Amino acid sequence: QVQLVESGGGLVQAGGSLRLSCAASGYIYSSYCMGWFRQAPGKEREGIAGIDRDGTTSYADSVKGRFTISKDNAKNTLYLQMNSLKPEDSAMYYCGGSTYGDSRCRNVRYIEVWGQGTLVTVSS
Repeated sequence: QVQLVESGGGLVQAGGSLRLSCAASGYIYSSYCMGWFRQAPGKEREGIAGIDRDGTTSYADSVKGRFTISKDNAKNTLYLQMNSLKPEDSAMYYCGGSTYGDSRCRNVRYIEVWGQGTLVTVSS
């Protein structure tokens, strides 16, 4: 069974940057589309970035232009580069994989495998 492990979260000041990583135990990035999700306390989990098997990316409006999703198939690793961070970006961040594609890469309903999450806190 494929396992996903996120890392790279932490405390950062507003305007700063972080890069999250999601390492897979198996070779999945060529067969799964992947997404980054976040969940703030009291809120639903939301998809913020997705990358399909062919490398096509999509972003939620709230992060477009600030966050970049990428993957390294050879390293079985997914990344999320987060720049110009805001306090409202504070949340638990999760990576997830789906055998579906296109916009469903960042749709919670279609995710079949999840990581355990990494916490991002942005101070004002």
